[in-house]
Amino acid sequence: MESSQMKVQLQRLPANVVHCSARRWLCRSVSDSLQGISEVEVRCEEFRRKLLDRKWTLVKPDAQIHRILLSTKQDQNVDGLFHRRSWSNNSTSSLVDEMIENDSGAPSFYIVRDDLIHPLMNGNKARKLDALLPFLEDHSVTDVVTCGGCQSAHTAAVAVSCSERGIRSHLLLRGEQPDVPTGYNLISTMYGNVVCVPRSVYASREEMLIRHAGLVADSGGSAVSLTDMLETSTRIEGRDGRKVAIINEGAGDSLALLGMIRLLCYLSEDYLLGKERAVKLVVDAGTGTTAVGLGLGAICLGLSWDVTAVMLADTIDQYRHKEQKLIYDFKRHFGFNLEHFSNRMDGGVVRWVERCQPRKFGKVIKGEIEVCQQIAQQTGVLVDPIYTLAAWELATSLGEEEGRDGAKVVMLHTGGTLGMFGLAQRYKSHFRTLVG
Repeated sequence: MESSQMKVQLQRLPANVVHCSARRWLCRSVSDSLQGISEVEVRCEEFRRKLLDRKWTLVKPDAQIHRILLSTKQDQNVDGLFHRRSWSNNSTSSLVDEMIENDSGAPSFYIVRDDLIHPLMNGNKARKLDALLPFLEDHSVTDVVTCGGCQSAHTAAVAVSCSERGIRSHLLLRGEQPDVPTGYNLISTMYGNVVCVPRSVYASREEMLIRHAGLVADSGGSAVSLTDMLETSTRIEGRDGRKVAIINEGAGDSLALLGMIRLLCYLSEDYLLGKERAVKLVVDAGTGTTAVGLGLGAICLGLSWDVTAVMLADTIDQYRHKEQKLIYDFKRHFGFNLEHFSNRMDGGVVRWVERCQPRKFGKVIKGEIEVCQQIAQQTGVLVDPIYTLAAWELATSLGEEEGRDGAKVVMLHTGGTLGMFGLAQRYKSHFRTLVG
């Protein structure tokens, strides 16, 4: 197995084991003299030390990185979207050697294979829970309440992660339960306690979560939101052992940002993307939490990385509002004064862009399933038409322009494999064209 392959923690480890990866980054630079190092660099190191020396769910932050080569050769089998493009995957050679080679101008982009982190969890969902689950354990939480759509990758990840740690999960899913559970819905049902909620009730998410958490806690326990736990620094009290924590939809909490920052620390190692190289990092945006974590981390770690997120579920004003709230919560919960980075944060930490073919969230456009099939057959990488195809589209477009400004294009593959099963159930006619 490659050294860069992610390994997932399935049982509790001693703190000295889960701390080792973070300390590895710190020891290298802390042991050096600070003479000649700029104030910004010192603050970046302080930022690392305060945030990364903690317990994590993932034993290592590693992920495989592949190079996707682009071609404009005509493909007679696919019409419409990408009909003049094809791809190939170079997943075997050294990343540093590839980047030196690629300076010659061959069009390409790099893909961080977070879709390979866990067989049942999306990569970005696992990253969001990386610091969150140990925090819940430290507070002796026995039950978690959260919510999502019928095919929510978030609720599936929470259910799996909680069951691995002996925590009960209670999942409120929007809409009706399918006649035959499949995809993330099936995983949520198998690992957690699912309750289907009418859309009218789900529209008031916060009230819904608080009410259900109270029912789970019952008279002998107590329920607290993750935000309240961070702000009060108190443990949940429960006489009968029912200590219930509420996690926002999509894990849209400041704690979820830490896993993305830890990923950036890994990717910016000298033997990978490095700290000096200009990078255009592309990601799809559902709630936007993943993108904000990446953007905030890039700035505070002193990286010349531009984070671009393809908007899928909300308007740009809604994403910017969520971005500002997460940054505000981050500063408040972790005690960071980000004034020294304000010149880079004035316009926000993320560049929010429309999808090349905007549509109502969840809609699949004719021909996109065939494009996903083409990409899978040519590269061995599976993308889905709702989320990761949107990032792939942008990475391909930027990759064709690579070299004009010297920046490397990198796509974070957030996952979505099991989501294809739910889509096949919902859009039967789109998938019938794949055979025959």
